[in-house]
Amino acid sequence: MWPAVTQLLLYIFFCWAEEGKRYGPVFEEQPIDTIHPEESSDGKISMNCRARANPTPTYRWRFNNWEIDPLNPQYSMIYSMIGGNLVITNPQKSRDSGKYVCIVTNEYGIIRSNEASLNFGYLDPFPVEERPAVKVKEGTGVMLICDPPPHYPDDLNYRWIINEFPNFINMDSRRFITQKNGNLYIAKVEQSDRGNYSCFVSSPSITKSVFSKYTSLLPQPEASKRYAADIQVAFSDTYALKDQNVTLECFALGNPVPVIKWTKVNEPMPASYEVSASGAVLKIFNIQPEDEGTYECEAQNIKGKDTYKANVYVMAPPEWVEHINDTERDIGSDLHWPCIAKGKPIPSIRWLKNGDTFGKGELRIRGLTMQHAGVYQCIAENHYGIIQANAELKILALAPTFELNPMRKQVLAAKGGRVIIECKPKAAPKPKFSWSKGTELLINNTRVAIWDDGSLEIINITVLDEGSYTCFAENNRGKANSTTTLSVKAATKITLPPSNTDVSVGENATIQCHASHDPGLEIEFIWSLNGFIIETDSTSYYEEHMRSTDNDKCELIIRNVQLKHAGRYTCTAQSIVDNSTASADLVVRGPPGPPGGVRTEEIKDTSVKLTWSSGTDNHQPISKYTIQAKTSLFYEEWKDVKTEIPNIEGNMESARVIDLIPWMEYEFRVIATNTLGIGEPSLPSTKIRTEGAAPIVAPSDVGGGGGTNRELTVTWVPLAREYHYGDDFGYIIAFKPFNEREWRKVTVTNPESGRYIHKDDSITPATQFQVKVKAFNKMGDGPYSSTAVIYSADEAPTEPPTGVTAVAISSSEARVNWQPVIGQTVIGYQIRYWRTQDKEAAAHRVQVEQSDEPVRLEGLVPDSEYHLDMLAFNSAGDGPRSRRIHFYTRKAPPSQKPRIISAVKSGSQYIITWEHVKPLSNESAVSGYKILYKPAGQHTGTLYSTGQHTLEVPVPKEGECIVEVRAHSEGGDGEVAFIKLTSNTSGIFPSIIGILLATFGLLVYLEF
Repeated sequence: MWPAVTQLLLYIFFCWAEEGKRYGPVFEEQPIDTIHPEESSDGKISMNCRARANPTPTYRWRFNNWEIDPLNPQYSMIYSMIGGNLVITNPQKSRDSGKYVCIVTNEYGIIRSNEASLNFGYLDPFPVEERPAVKVKEGTGVMLICDPPPHYPDDLNYRWIINEFPNFINMDSRRFITQKNGNLYIAKVEQSDRGNYSCFVSSPSITKSVFSKYTSLLPQPEASKRYAADIQVAFSDTYALKDQNVTLECFALGNPVPVIKWTKVNEPMPASYEVSASGAVLKIFNIQPEDEGTYECEAQNIKGKDTYKANVYVMAPPEWVEHINDTERDIGSDLHWPCIAKGKPIPSIRWLKNGDTFGKGELRIRGLTMQHAGVYQCIAENHYGIIQANAELKILALAPTFELNPMRKQVLAAKGGRVIIECKPKAAPKPKFSWSKGTELLINNTRVAIWDDGSLEIINITVLDEGSYTCFAENNRGKANSTTTLSVKAATKITLPPSNTDVSVGENATIQCHASHDPGLEIEFIWSLNGFIIETDSTSYYEEHMRSTDNDKCELIIRNVQLKHAGRYTCTAQSIVDNSTASADLVVRGPPGPPGGVRTEEIKDTSVKLTWSSGTDNHQPISKYTIQAKTSLFYEEWKDVKTEIPNIEGNMESARVIDLIPWMEYEFRVIATNTLGIGEPSLPSTKIRTEGAAPIVAPSDVGGGGGTNRELTVTWVPLAREYHYGDDFGYIIAFKPFNEREWRKVTVTNPESGRYIHKDDSITPATQFQVKVKAFNKMGDGPYSSTAVIYSADEAPTEPPTGVTAVAISSSEARVNWQPVIGQTVIGYQIRYWRTQDKEAAAHRVQVEQSDEPVRLEGLVPDSEYHLDMLAFNSAGDGPRSRRIHFYTRKAPPSQKPRIISAVKSGSQYIITWEHVKPLSNESAVSGYKILYKPAGQHTGTLYSTGQHTLEVPVPKEGECIVEVRAHSEGGDGEVAFIKLTSNTSGIFPSIIGILLATFGLLVYLEF
């Protein structure tokens, strides 16, 4: 309950405080520019105006500098006031269009709103006259004119309808609708563009749309002629406001349809730009001053290009840099009221006082009087906007008084120290000050000074300075005084200052500090490192401990000291009166800091000289340096590299790195080490590339052979990039017939290549060649690989397979036999087959290795005639096709499952009985049945065949068995029916099976 009561009391207090504060009017809402649709059914317009003030203000309005009087009977039917809002009833364009200003007044001043315009929006219908048809040659460009009707404002949206509403045209790279005037451009007319077109115009300001009469577009057939891009829609110099979105248009006619590209001349494109899918529209979102510049649109096709440039200027409405606020000034004083705005162009500044003009630019007033009090308005404006700031100027004139700011009853000071006793009465104009101690009037001397603001300063304080001090203030309106007592305390002193300490990284350090102080005062210790206060808590490295009952002994403990903890530590013993400080240095010994200025010199193919400057040794001599390198081609991590001198001692600042890869980019860094550990690495050096060298590695796995007739194919494994060793890298292939002495050489310039095919009509088939490969670059040649023996390509087979036969073995399978090709090189055979009603191009192809074994074709269509031929092939190509043969697949197997009608147990056997399967007319006749008897859960078992409708199977010894029954025909096996048998199923007599199955379905379990 109490929190609610407290909140209520606070609310009442603040409301009372606000009620008690009296001030001039300040705008909370000003009238804005308004567009009222002429055809609106709403019979009223409200121009809003609201201000806060105390006492409550009054409102009045001006229209085109004419005072509106809503109480005048002549205008009471037109104008009325609701609060500060002006309501216009039954608005009329001829009577009510114009500029409106709201004026707000109370006893403290007058403020005047920005001018707000009232305009009436409209969008007339298109003319009723028919539009003429447009005939244009196919392949050329065309423009359909929209010619929007009279309207206001000019913020229309344009679309085009083709043939009927709402079939709107979608813009693409060929069709474009400019939002400047609504014209439709087609870069290249096609027959698909034939139709009736209507321009659809919308005004978002008044939510109204109209559309024009239809224009017929009639493309005329003609051989399409190509012509260069011709820009027809181009953006002009554009002035945009900062943070707005800007749209630039560019569209060209041409055949082929031109491609549009956008650039910013000599500068990168803005960060927030977007180009439409057609390329014709460039949008810059949230435009900024840095986006200002010259933009270029380029339209290009294969016949030529056209370009257009224009400037985009980013302007800005006024924005406050510094504006005025409510101010109080003493009477007779001077006033300089800064009011600064930025914008582009730079805004002008003008002033109003209580609604009347009060000058321009900077406001300065000398010798303020009561007549200068009032409400001032600083107005900043440029072509793109206007802003205003309101502030009240109050002129103070009163005798000195200490009621609001009395002096402290007691002031404490430390012996030997300094004290300042403030004296700040409220007074206007500024008073003159004097001081007394007891009855003694004080004057300025070497120890005592009276400041200009009335404060009293005493230095080198002694016990004799204790006593009563009175401040006197006087101006031309009166005088007042106030008294305080000065009490002198013993000074605070450091008795045991911190001492210099030397530790290593990871150790703990303790710094002590003792102080004496006035027994009537408490002190606290504050520690700082290099001038920054240290936070001591359990989560930091620092801990603080007090070591006496008087809290006058303190020690700072630094746990797990790091290099960052080194520096000057200052202990400050502080009371409410004074403080005393003492300092000491903490030296932290640790691993070295990073070396600096790593540079590369004397760059060779496999070595480079590095120089660096030593970093901080952190009070422990550097014992050695380690150099690391990184190249993004192989590894992202830094790795140690070899140096000419294996051990780089701590007094060295240069070393030569060796065993580098020629023509490779490297970065280097240096790491220093001392007896306390390894330091941080230096910054990386700039990237360098080692010099090139001739390759020293030969390609591997040289081989080849095969290919087509009259070809020699050579293959090898390309060298990895790190073995290129230079620019202009490639391979030299040397080859010769086995019985010749001269080597022939060819050059392959692609460094990624691992294959070369040499074509020569003089090459005899299947001839033995010797080949070898070496790498080269612009620095020289590398070594040859070992010599490999390969064979030139053989001739393609010249004879087809003979004795080709195909026999259907089921409805979906056939077996193919043939006599192999003898006396020629054959890798394999291709079998091609297709149904007679299908196209030969859709034939299936099966490839088999060299073999005389029959091949089974699967997945054939039942009861169909097929064509089939074969050919032999090798690496040189395909041989001729065999004679085409025909074969027929058999009818499909029966689709009906056998219907199992009983399973009777008789001794150790089950007698399974099923109904005969009757095939359909397009199915093969049943030649028998296949029965698979298997344990449940297994895939294999005993297969039985029978021409009967019954079969005996053994009773399972344990568990369940599955009996699968399917019809068999020359077209294959039919669908499966199955039944589950268990070892304890009771037998059922065949004579009563039909009755029991119908009456007691649970006695026998059947499943199909």
